[in-house]
Amino acid sequence: MTYKIRSCGYILNIWREIKVHSKSSNSIPLVNISVEQSKLLSSAKRIQIISCLQNSAKTAKQVAVELQQSPGSTHYHIKKLHEGGLVDLVDTRTEGGIVEKYYLAKSKWFNTNGNQFIDPLLAEDSDSDVSSRTMLSLRLFLTPSQQEELTLEFKELLEKWVGSTSESTSEDVKEFAVGIKMLSVD
Repeated sequence: MTYKIRSCGYILNIWREIKVHSKSSNSIPLVNISVEQSKLLSSAKRIQIISCLQNSAKTAKQVAVELQQSPGSTHYHIKKLHEGGLVDLVDTRTEGGIVEKYYLAKSKWFNTNGNQFIDPLLAEDSDSDVSSRTMLSLRLFLTPSQQEELTLEFKELLEKWVGSTSESTSEDVKEFAVGIKMLSVD
């Protein structure tokens, strides 16, 4: 029984189908996407937008206000996510002659078929600044249920950080590619 899991932003590659149970729901839905679609998620700003559009439909302007970003830039990224099939246009309203489009994310976790990280920085050793690189690794003996529990904890940790970095207004921020790779050595 081999489990190979990679999590990149909100992208999750799975080679053996598993159900991850959460305390709040029966399972976390995964939406299958292509490699091209997954490339749309290799931006921290787009991950933040997906996070904002999880629970309720919002306009690009509402997302921009929530993320404290410019409406034009936010609209551009939402348009790209919509064209890529990662967010749905769920409602269109006209208010005072202005057309408001409401978008909703298809999921917060996406499944891609492939055997490497989609994010180019995580796919190989990049030439990124060594002082800004952190690599951690270890080996554990895990039962299948422990592996599922650890996967859920990694997902919750990533979600927590997506949420907390969405609120950051500091000028001294850098974008980081964060990936988690877990695989059986058997």
